[in-house]
Amino acid sequence: MDIVIEKLEEKDFENLYTFEVENRPFFEKFVPSRGDDYYKPEVFKVKNKHLLDEQDQGLSLFYLIKDEHHSIIGRINVVDIHYSNKNRTGSLGYRLAQACTGKGIAARALHLLLQTIVDSDIKEIHAKTTNNNTASQKVLEKNGFEHIETSDHEFEMNGQLLKFMNYKWIKK
Repeated sequence: MDIVIEKLEEKDFENLYTFEVENRPFFEKFVPSRGDDYYKPEVFKVKNKHLLDEQDQGLSLFYLIKDEHHSIIGRINVVDIHYSNKNRTGSLGYRLAQACTGKGIAARALHLLLQTIVDSDIKEIHAKTTNNNTASQKVLEKNGFEHIETSDHEFEMNGQLLKFMNYKWIKK
């Protein structure tokens, strides 16, 4: 499957909403719920307009992962962009539709994102995943992210005790 990443635009909100609603049960197996309010169409639209404002201010980058038919199959973001030691740093987040997992799409999307920002002044990206999410760990490591630590703190999600694993990518 061919994929592209495209910056989030207001024209994408309706299709993005459908993507989020359809995949909510799957996403909530791996990340805490965004809450029921997030899935109300009017709230969803307002929240995503705020994301566009952040993007316009250079505080975040929000991309949609689309297939060859331009259907949304995921999203990938660098958020909380700030200057640290004369370099810009940010935090990575991504989610992929359940039907698209296990096909290398997340790894390819992350590769595309890193290529897209290669000319930017972002020098370091942080990421975290849970210790039970080996697929996400592989996506990060395949794209040059280094595992820097596993938290000592355990938390419960969906009946499992989990720890966060922290990763870092540095532009070379």
